[in-house]
Amino acid sequence: MGSPRERHTATLLLDGRVLVAGGSGPNADGSFGHQSSVEVYDPGTDSWTATGDMLVPRLSHTATLLPDGRVLVVGGFGPDGWLGSAELWDPDTGLWAAAADMLTARGEHSATLLASGLVLVAGGSDNGEEPVTAAELYDPVHDTWAPAGSWANGRAAATTTLLVDGRVLVAGGGFGDGAEGLASVEVFDPETGRWEAAGAMVEARWLHAAVPLGDGTVLVVGGSAGGGGDILASAERYDPRVGTWSATGDMSVGCYAQAATLLLDGRVLVAGGFRDAFARDPSACVDLYDPERGTWTAARGTLVSRQGHTATLLPDGRVLILGGYNTRPLASADLYDPRIGP
Repeated sequence: MGSPRERHTATLLLDGRVLVAGGSGPNADGSFGHQSSVEVYDPGTDSWTATGDMLVPRLSHTATLLPDGRVLVVGGFGPDGWLGSAELWDPDTGLWAAAADMLTARGEHSATLLASGLVLVAGGSDNGEEPVTAAELYDPVHDTWAPAGSWANGRAAATTTLLVDGRVLVAGGGFGDGAEGLASVEVFDPETGRWEAAGAMVEARWLHAAVPLGDGTVLVVGGSAGGGGDILASAERYDPRVGTWSATGDMSVGCYAQAATLLLDGRVLVAGGFRDAFARDPSACVDLYDPERGTWTAARGTLVSRQGHTATLLPDGRVLILGGYNTRPLASADLYDPRIGP
């Protein structure tokens, strides 16, 4: 990339390029911290191009591709604290425009595009000390926000997954240094606008990864038990038809702050993250999950150890693994090609 960055966003655009926005890293004026710079990766030419800067420097934000091709960036942490602002990137002009502010400032939250075209924003932190329980919905047609109920449990570093029936699954999470991970799970029903408790996970975890599988189940993997506990190698699957979880094998090693990507062949690539909470083992986690067999296999090749990175499935089936942190913010990008790996 043109600039090292971590806790940024990477969004696959309708034309197959990837928009990378914000994060933390060195700035052009020599300062270090929140970035407003934005660049676009073209997988056809393996090249980067700068595009318009965001209106507000931010990290730990979210970015959501809207049905009309624009990208909505929401919240995060800026130079003056947690942000309630939102902005929209236009692929036709490469420029950003302000969107309406959220009802609640937050960072480290989730954003999920619903079947209706609305965006559900939930969870996170509003000041670094307290978790946010309130959720809200953004309407991109009218540029408005509306309340969307509240979680029973405040949590950050949870996973939020869109289910095949249109509901949204929130699993695990925690909050604060040394906090215990949560096993609790909640589901948002956009038809009723309500959150309901769902079956608890087999293990409490946060800083884990989740991905929907082709059969409608959801895979949750790795993370930390929290409270100084273990780094987890375990994985489990949620079946929304019955609302229960079941264990499904272990990764080759425990890992947290990794990314999980559903490949075109139905397998799941888990990449990046750390194996040890204190030593920061430089050997990155790279594992493949076979949902038909419920088994894990170490992927071929090596990957720079990183957290705060992104993993984006490209239209040709490769996975772009980008940026992150390992003693310093990284500008490097790796491409995983499942056609030449086991």
